[in-house]
Amino acid sequence: QVELAESGGGSVQAGGSLSLSCSASGHTGGNPCMGWFRQAPGKEREWVAVMNTGSRATHYADSVKGRFTASRDGARNAVFLQMNSLTPEDTAVYYCATFNYYSDYDVCGREYTFWGQGTQVTVSS
Repeated sequence: QVELAESGGGSVQAGGSLSLSCSASGHTGGNPCMGWFRQAPGKEREWVAVMNTGSRATHYADSVKGRFTASRDGARNAVFLQMNSLTPEDTAVYYCATFNYYSDYDVCGREYTFWGQGTQVTVSS
């Protein structure tokens, strides 16, 4: 069981930046895949970024590529999401999550397995 706790959400004007943090505790079972997904009101969940914290291979959804950057701090078992050039379309609850792991290929999938309580990000125009 993994416990995840996000922090750092808030409100910002379009074009601004926010940084999210996530601390992880518990037993990951050797799964190195962590990242973020979001859910906007009335919309389906959308994965945002997934990182293999071992190889550091990181993938981003097209909607955030070039604007968002995921990173990790292995010593603190934490992952971060730096969000720049925010637009109102980025308004959502952001969740830190573990993702499924294809160990034979050392590749992360896009299915979330555990997630935190979420943190609200609001971008005004």
